[in-house]
Amino acid sequence: MSLDINISIIDREGKEHLIEAPTDMSMNLMEVFKSYELPVEGICGGMAMCASCQCYIISDSVLPKKSEDEEAMLSEAYNVKENSRLGCQIFITPDLDGLTVKLAPEE
Repeated sequence: MSLDINISIIDREGKEHLIEAPTDMSMNLMEVFKSYELPVEGICGGMAMCASCQCYIISDSVLPKKSEDEEAMLSEAYNVKENSRLGCQIFITPDLDGLTVKLAPEE
């Protein structure tokens, strides 16, 4: 049985998109962005090597800790804030229901 969660994504123009994301497909947030045709490239294919899926976590959602690879990539990326994360490193789980993110500006 599929369990979809609700996520709010604010695009680069400030428009909010309320979407449903499946928790049973092993998707990450970058793949959700792309499936809803939001302007995220995901150049590295989800390997935490390009930061083209960088987003800002707006809600108080509890997320998994950043990996060393994610920390390293964010240390080299542009427009990084304290709440920056790579969408490719955040997998869709039931715990993320109600997550709100904002897409980081393009470099």
